[in-house]
Amino acid sequence: MTQRWVRFIHDGSTHFGTLEGEKIRIWNGAMFDAPTPSESYIEQNEVKLLMPVQPSKIIALWNNFGALSAKLNLSRPAEPLYLIKSPNSYLNPNETIRKPSDDGKVVFEGELGIVIGRLAKEVAEEQALQYVFGYTCANDVTVADILNRDPSFAQWVRAKGFDTFCPFGPVVASGVDPATLRVKTVLNGDLRQDYPISDMLFSAAQLVSRISHDMTLLPGDIILCGTSVGVGSMKPGSTVEIEIEGIGKLSNRFE
Repeated sequence: MTQRWVRFIHDGSTHFGTLEGEKIRIWNGAMFDAPTPSESYIEQNEVKLLMPVQPSKIIALWNNFGALSAKLNLSRPAEPLYLIKSPNSYLNPNETIRKPSDDGKVVFEGELGIVIGRLAKEVAEEQALQYVFGYTCANDVTVADILNRDPSFAQWVRAKGFDTFCPFGPVVASGVDPATLRVKTVLNGDLRQDYPISDMLFSAAQLVSRISHDMTLLPGDIILCGTSVGVGSMKPGSTVEIEIEGIGKLSNRFE
């Protein structure tokens, strides 16, 4: 059964729960430690949605989709290639992505996020999905011009680490098969990306397993699966939406 988990503020207090129609059912306990459903419900329009989890780290993949790899004439990587998005970049749904003082080109990258549900260290691929709590929508925002500005050092973390440069949410959907999903990115009403997760070079299970052999993954950590064709620039005043059917729609302004 699919459940769509949210975190939210109501009357000055933070809660979590599941979407049930137009209402949120409030749960008790901790999201990753056997929570229990209450009999209390609240209307969605009465709350402020927050990012659905609080990651200790967000890992973002490079060159993980066949179509984009072919377009850029890249060879298939022997192992996952990734960077870390810094916590200052995390942003709630419906909040504003802020243009940095740097005048470089700011681009959107619609992505699927894998949300870890239990401590994962050196897990086998066959068991890896048992460590996944669910999946979310994310926008891996980047100042593209910075990446190779200095020929001696590729500035991945700086280019992708500005404040507000990693919106994700609005939900974490559990009980879905990631291989069946499609990621769509809409900029100011125009569809810019529409690609299948089944085109990933490393599957969700492979990513969780391989990365867990490099570093311990904690509950709430997110692995961004990488993006595919259609990445493009945003102008201030734009609205960018990342939509994955079965999960939801992440919407943010860029100012």
